Amino acid sequence: MFPVSCRAVSGNLEKRPPAMDDQGPPRAVCAAFGAVGDAVRLAGGKGGTWRVGDIVMKPSEGDDEVRWRAEVLTALPESPRFRIARPVRAADGDWLAGGWEATEAVAGHPDQRRVDDVIRVGAAFHELVAALPRPGFLDTRHNPWVYGEQLAFCDTPPPGPRRPSRLLDELLALRRPVTLPEQIVHGDLLGNILFSDGLPPAVIDWPAYWRPPSWSSAVAAVDAMVWHGTGPEVIDRWAHLPGWNQMLVRAAIFRLGTWDAAGWPQEPEDAYRPVVATITHRT
Repeated sequence: MFPVSCRAVSGNLEKRPPAMDDQGPPRAVCAAFGAVGDAVRLAGGKGGTWRVGDIVMKPSEGDDEVRWRAEVLTALPESPRFRIARPVRAADGDWLAGGWEATEAVAGHPDQRRVDDVIRVGAAFHELVAALPRPGFLDTRHNPWVYGEQLAFCDTPPPGPRRPSRLLDELLALRRPVTLPEQIVHGDLLGNILFSDGLPPAVIDWPAYWRPPSWSSAVAAVDAMVWHGTGPEVIDRWAHLPGWNQMLVRAAIFRLGTWDAAGWPQEPEDAYRPVVATITHRT
């Protein structure tokens, strides 16, 4: 059997947060979070993340998830192994203002070449959140990333049309039943760990999933190989992780399935093909 944390996913997927504003957060939102200064668009964050002074803001992609994540991150103890971008409350005490969420700005920059360090930081973060119960918003969230995750893990494919993809079909055929402990994990580590000299790495932009921690590591490894020139040796370095080969298969399905569900015009299959060949050889 495949993991039980699977459910029907609506075919009506939001492909871009409705609150996205190319002009940055409105003045009222900045005032609510106490942000003062010019709005500067930041890289990543689907193009909707802005820094104003010492505050980073982005449109909410799910209010229940924003509030859950903010409460969790606020309560997390300090760790010598990583920093956290702590959430910022609005003036009325809520974690949202005008459809936007906010965190403290943290020093550092992503370095996708440091995938091994990223995986280590992810493991430390997952240790700290391992006891959290499964949040209810996971059952109501609908977006292309959830579609890709469900396609990767669930016995019954999520509904909705899918573009023909021989590569994705090959990956789906490689899936084998696997039973691993699941917990809340960070589903997009590689670009969301910031490095700064003299400081522990910082964890930002946490998209939450209920999956094995080794899957989160596999997503980082696949992303690094596909988009950042990391060699296949990274797979061997982390082969001791539970269910590693199957987590690599599911990581690649997750990314390709998300791309398909989002309907993005650029086809990534040429970039994925050599990585899929490496994964196939191991499976």
